[in-house]
Amino acid sequence: MEETKHEITRILTQKLTKILVFFSFIFVFFGVCGAANAATLYFSPSSGTHAIGTSFTVSVYVSSADQAMNAASGIISFPSDKLEVTSLSKTGSIFTLWVQEPSFSNSAGIINFEGIVLNPGFTGASGKAITITFRIKAAGNALLTFSSGSALANDGKGTNILASLGNAQFSLGSAGPTIPEATTPSAISGAPAAPRISSPTHPDTNKWYNNPNPKFTWQAPDDVTAVRVLYSKIPYSQPTVVYSPAISEKQLENMKDDIWYFHAQLRNANGWGEISHFRFQIDTQPPEPFIIKFIDGKETENPRPTALFDTADSLSGINYYKIKIGEGDFFSFSSETVKNNSYTLPLQVPGKRTILAQAFDNAENYTTATEEFIIKPIKAPIFSEYPEELTEGEILKIKGKTYPEAIAEIFFKSDDGKILSRETKADEQGNFALIWQDQLKSGVYTFWAEVTDTRGAKSEKSGIYSVVIKQEAFIKIGSLIITYLTAIVSLLVILFALFFLGYYLWYRLTLFRRKIKKEVQEAEQTLHKAFALFKKDIREQIKLLEKTRTKRQLTEEEEKIIKQFRKDLDDAEKFVRKEIEDIEKEVK
Repeated sequence: MEETKHEITRILTQKLTKILVFFSFIFVFFGVCGAANAATLYFSPSSGTHAIGTSFTVSVYVSSADQAMNAASGIISFPSDKLEVTSLSKTGSIFTLWVQEPSFSNSAGIINFEGIVLNPGFTGASGKAITITFRIKAAGNALLTFSSGSALANDGKGTNILASLGNAQFSLGSAGPTIPEATTPSAISGAPAAPRISSPTHPDTNKWYNNPNPKFTWQAPDDVTAVRVLYSKIPYSQPTVVYSPAISEKQLENMKDDIWYFHAQLRNANGWGEISHFRFQIDTQPPEPFIIKFIDGKETENPRPTALFDTADSLSGINYYKIKIGEGDFFSFSSETVKNNSYTLPLQVPGKRTILAQAFDNAENYTTATEEFIIKPIKAPIFSEYPEELTEGEILKIKGKTYPEAIAEIFFKSDDGKILSRETKADEQGNFALIWQDQLKSGVYTFWAEVTDTRGAKSEKSGIYSVVIKQEAFIKIGSLIITYLTAIVSLLVILFALFFLGYYLWYRLTLFRRKIKKEVQEAEQTLHKAFALFKKDIREQIKLLEKTRTKRQLTEEEEKIIKQFRKDLDDAEKFVRKEIEDIEKEVK
């Protein structure tokens, strides 16, 4: 019974599997059939005739009228011996995202593109993909074909709905010599030779000029009676405008942009002579406006970001670019250097700056675009092992982690503000180690690190750490002893100096007192002598008055004078004696 159940289950499973496979086949078959003839890749224009040295543009279109398409790609082949690509433009493209930026190789003769249209996709007959500008190198027929291509439906499965690939064929003519470009012989014998046309404003027939007012000159011999001229887009036109008498120059004004031909013919008595044809090229319009894009985005850690310049010039073609970064000077490079309309910037340090790009065509017209971008610093290195204290003479070793094979620069700052630095390279795992070879003096050091990876990208500063370098013990004790001895010696020197100064002052004061004492004694003696003489004179005067008393009776007034003299004399003697005694006490 159990075996019967298993057998029935096996048979049902096989039948169900076959049914699912059948329906899957039917679904895929009808899905593919339903998608058939849904999309086409083609060129526009698909034919034309162009002269050597000129440029022309061809656009690639996708047609998907029946079903929404959200992606397309293609590889275009062109004859590299006859054509060269000068630029690719995405202006006006239906694609908003690019899986692969449009690129080309002039050596291989290949153009690549792969773009995406966001939901709900594209439905229509003429969705522009890219525009190609070719320069003609040689004469012949040039065939443009798709080597491969795809167009994916917006059905959630990415079904390839491409039904056909178009092609284009162009006839490339040769360019004549520069001056004169060409001549048309005259059938009349004796008629003037073709005039040799030159142009002071547009001298090179293969070069583009942005001057819309060309001037042409030629020589008219004396026997020439008339000249007829014409300008046209046809290389070998017959001039029709006659000037008589003959002129030898012609100024044209406000010419439209294109490839033109100036024709001139002289006439003498024998008739009209040979015709000269002079080509001149005018382009006054700048390249198409463009924006600058960065492959890595406006903010990147890549120190050499790649900028994309999506522009083209439909007439003369892009010749070169000029770029200015930040406050730097302009520098230029040819369009050959930027085959993909891209340029990898020189090494940039972290920070925000502006890029200014100028696209110049072959007539020196230019279009300018600017954009800001930011170079972000990479991650700072991390210290995994370092000492917090060391003794003088010990080896300082620091370990850390950063990017593989990056260069780590470690900075040390001492107490006095002096900064030293050393570099070390990380291994393949990003580990780095630094052994400080020079001996560090005692003190407190702070240290940090910055890193530069293999691309040249720089990091921000790491965290700041510190290490204390201490003196050895016996050096420290010796230093303390020296410090104390220095203090003691200094104190002794100060005391000795104070003692010497005190002794010197005492000695000088003693000499001074001796001198004063001597002078006081001399003054005392002189004063005693002078007072003795004064006292003697006073007494003699008193005696004279007393003698007068024997002769006559003194008046009461005279008696008072004698008595007052004696009293004043005694008082003066006491005062002088007291003052001399006080001086003697002060100088002792």
